[in-house]
Amino acid sequence: MTRHLTDIAPRKAALIAGFGYLLIFVLAIFANFFVREQLVDPDDAAATFANVADSEFLFRLGLVAFLIVFVADVVIAWALYIVFRGVNTSVSLLAAWFRLVYTAFLGVALIFFFVVLQLASGAAYLAAFEQGALEAQAMLSLEAFDYAWLIGLVSFGLHLMLLGYLMLSSGVAWRVLGLLLTVAGAAYIFDTLAHALLADYTDYASVFLLIVAVPSVVAELTFAVWLLARGGRPQEALA
Repeated sequence: MTRHLTDIAPRKAALIAGFGYLLIFVLAIFANFFVREQLVDPDDAAATFANVADSEFLFRLGLVAFLIVFVADVVIAWALYIVFRGVNTSVSLLAAWFRLVYTAFLGVALIFFFVVLQLASGAAYLAAFEQGALEAQAMLSLEAFDYAWLIGLVSFGLHLMLLGYLMLSSGVAWRVLGLLLTVAGAAYIFDTLAHALLADYTDYASVFLLIVAVPSVVAELTFAVWLLARGGRPQEALA
């Protein structure tokens, strides 16, 4: 009498994925730009440490936002597999796995947020460290968060490129969306490789931000709209 979760209709799965995408957009913008960017000064470890200590609740809200994104991405990976398995089951499954690998790296990265909170907590055992050492360790932990996430974004880029392939192969009218997703995925991979290869990456950080942000925002927001409006419908050849 009980139906399996995998029996869910592609249209319903598309709606779940679409609303999930909108949720993570809002939460990621908040966690990145209203928390992380506001509190972290990459050139001043002391100021960053003081900001986190003085705005601990805001930092915790950012952590919770990232944790919700972590869970939502798992659900989206599952829902997108259902939406696209009618196009190509093997590729759809591979795309889901790549998104799950990215999500796992995000979860690992969030460990460093907890470490920063602990360093700023004033716990008695931290008296063994000088203030400068605590500040440096907090900054290193925040950078470790960035690098763990960057590695995960390689997997996420491959996920987007596979989604682009599925869109192009599905026979839907929105073929341009498939190309946008492919470009966005390649941009994520290119940016991570640039971090690894360029010792002076920070000198070109604004350029790379544009290379990643423009195609990813356009492609993923358009994809979310498509999921909500058309995804999973029989006439889209995805059922």
